[in-house]
Amino acid sequence: MILTNDIVQLPAIDFSQGHVLLINKDLRWTSFDVVNKVRYMIKKHCGIRKIKVGHGGTLDPLATGVLVVGIGKETKNLMTYQNEPKEYVAEITFGATTASYDLETTPEGNFETAHITAETIKECLQTHFTGTIQQTPPIFSAKSINGQRAYVAARNGEHVEMKSQEITIYNAELLDFAENKAYICIACSKGTYIRSIAHDLGQKLNSGAYLSALKRTKSGGFSVEQCMTIEEFEKLIQPPTPSGG
Repeated sequence: MILTNDIVQLPAIDFSQGHVLLINKDLRWTSFDVVNKVRYMIKKHCGIRKIKVGHGGTLDPLATGVLVVGIGKETKNLMTYQNEPKEYVAEITFGATTASYDLETTPEGNFETAHITAETIKECLQTHFTGTIQQTPPIFSAKSINGQRAYVAARNGEHVEMKSQEITIYNAELLDFAENKAYICIACSKGTYIRSIAHDLGQKLNSGAYLSALKRTKSGGFSVEQCMTIEEFEKLIQPPTPSGG
């Protein structure tokens, strides 16, 4: 069963069987926060002592949108969901950079932006950010470097050398550009760092840029319009309150 936001009332189901839950992740939640919360709520409201829960593709804490959650036997298929293409709407701010390529760290610098226009952004996206390309992940990422997460070393001030990797950008469309902020819809392969696209776009345009907001709008065949919030899921699985009388 696929649990989407069009379910008005959830019949009694066996959560140990395979189910896909589509969650619209809130800002500042980690993907594991969502997994742990879903597991806790199922145990609490359904009287289940042990249940497998996992997610099909990490979203950074500062990103919102589609998080595919596997429950029960569906956790065996999570790799399939992780490998599927994703779509995002990114807000990219020009004129400064950050060490993390997003707002996890403080914007620095004062780069020239007067020469940046909607047309130069569109041309740059078409020339440098379409098709199969090499991309270097941010040092503030969960990539494993010498047995340690890269972001741990970065936060400790250690030197981190990231290797480039091959990704595919199926489409990169500029939706709007105003006041040094570009809104770009990006369809891409697994392993793509939108933060790196923001940083690299700034460099290609002879300026600086960072990812100031991000929403995953699609994961494989699932869209954000199908997703429910954590609160909506909890209401869905709560047993009905006994009526008085």
